[in-house]
Amino acid sequence: MRAAPTILHLDMDAFYASAEQAAKPSLRGKPVVVGGLGPRGVVATASYEARRFGVHSAMPTAQARRLAPNAAYLVPRFTLYRTVSDQVMGLLGQLSPLVEPLSLDEAFVDLEAGGTAADTASARAVGEQLRDAIRAVTGLTGSVGLAGSKMLAKIASEEAKPDGLMVIEPGTERVLLAPKSVRILPGVGPATGDHLRRAGMTTVDDLATAGEAELVRLLGKAHGVALHRMALGHDNRPVVAERDAKSVSVEDTFDTDLHDRVRVRTEVERLADRCVRRLRAAERSGRTVVLKVRRYDFSTLTRSETLRGPTDDPTVVREAAARLLEGVDTTGGVRLLGVGVTGLADYTQEDLFAQAAGERAAHGEPAGEQPGAGDHEDEPERASEQESAEQLAARRWPAGHDVRHAEYGHGWVQGSGVGRVTVRFEEPGTPPGRVRTFRIDDPALRPADPLPLVSDPADYSSWPASLPKSRSGPGSSGGESRP
Repeated sequence: MRAAPTILHLDMDAFYASAEQAAKPSLRGKPVVVGGLGPRGVVATASYEARRFGVHSAMPTAQARRLAPNAAYLVPRFTLYRTVSDQVMGLLGQLSPLVEPLSLDEAFVDLEAGGTAADTASARAVGEQLRDAIRAVTGLTGSVGLAGSKMLAKIASEEAKPDGLMVIEPGTERVLLAPKSVRILPGVGPATGDHLRRAGMTTVDDLATAGEAELVRLLGKAHGVALHRMALGHDNRPVVAERDAKSVSVEDTFDTDLHDRVRVRTEVERLADRCVRRLRAAERSGRTVVLKVRRYDFSTLTRSETLRGPTDDPTVVREAAARLLEGVDTTGGVRLLGVGVTGLADYTQEDLFAQAAGERAAHGEPAGEQPGAGDHEDEPERASEQESAEQLAARRWPAGHDVRHAEYGHGWVQGSGVGRVTVRFEEPGTPPGRVRTFRIDDPALRPADPLPLVSDPADYSSWPASLPKSRSGPGSSGGESRP
């Protein structure tokens, strides 16, 4: 534990939904749900307006629609979210060399390592100015927690939501944690929580009072010791600058089970292409291709193939995934498919670019370009003739995604069906726009890239040079904090 609250945890507020509201003036202040929209879709993020109806992440979208039927339901736009995340992480990187991203919208920062804070007053100043910078650069809000450990900083940011800042002074941990549910501690999920409840432990104070020996008896040595230390407020985990991904993967759950073998293979190839795009975006390559198949009865199969060396060649990954599929029984139907690459490296072995041709030759196939080698994600009409016109329309014009019309300019898809697509024409900096409907094959309408959320973001390239530097030693206090 540190003597000053110099570990910062940032958590963007309802990130996906807030980004959509910032991009779409007509949705500001209204309930917005982002996630899968099909019968098996799941909520990724709900705006605070939607949460008032009981909608939350990981909830089936069908249930969310029953709770909030008038909310806007949108398909995620990860291109936008990654762009905003890069802006936020860039701001954090100027505070310290030790930034530990946990996801697109969440990260730890070691302010002490960056020399930007050494006591409560300077840490609070950094947190407040960070919130201002995020708003100026992205138009969004984030909640900040400051404490002497990662566990407590994360708890503080959760307590500060939405759009707030909370400081936990070192020495006040036990008082803060004592009345809280055991579920607030890292590593206590539903199963462990139920196990502890049956043993009569529902609060963090119950765990601290029970003692290490009792928790070891209940949970085993490693888990019991770690949980007791956390119940006492002890957490010495460092902020790790590089959280190196062990794999890159994508998967899709289908609205109805896939029975046609050709359609299944087409979807596997499309997923392989998406996986490679993510791999290349991360400037990585991988050696092992993994196929995941969840069948109609919820049984899940995984198959893998290790290549001669790391690759980021889409043809190699696509064909490896297709070979893996050949060994999987899809009789009865498939509800989910996934393709991943593991064994990541930051280089590509030269002869791997020739591997695809070699593999095809070994199977007696021509070495030229194979049908379907294009970008399936961007050309959904090629997916399969087995898809209905409505499914193809939903794939080509996902709800919430950007479009541009030759006459009306930039807009976003409100919905599609019965051969039509409905578009609202507005931009982040305009008033709410008008709605128009077009045929799904209107030649004047085309998909577009997301627009920046802030048309002229403030320049924070030189910050945090203006932040007040602490002259007092660790442990000195300043400013008001919340125990």
